[in-house]
Amino acid sequence: MFKNVKMSEFEQALKSGNAHILDVRELYEYEEGHVPGSINVPTSEFLKHMHLIEKDKHYYIICLTGSRSQMVARYLDQQGYQVSNVLGGIIVYRGEIEE
Repeated sequence: MFKNVKMSEFEQALKSGNAHILDVRELYEYEEGHVPGSINVPTSEFLKHMHLIEKDKHYYIICLTGSRSQMVARYLDQQGYQVSNVLGGIIVYRGEIEE
């Protein structure tokens, strides 16, 4: 079962340097600013881009507030993927932002 992670845990994973991040916001949101190294897979086109996600990696799923990411994390978990939902989303993230 996927778990919800607090921002502090997500930021620790980022510091480790090997966190895989899926940003499920729409492209225009992602382009306004995102976590460096994240991959944009918009919720509205998610099934079309699922081939980008590898089952042998653990992914942190993030969106604006944590609701879309929770929905995607639940779906991926049901499909056998290793995922964590980032609680609070990008609006509570205080780290580096890439545009």
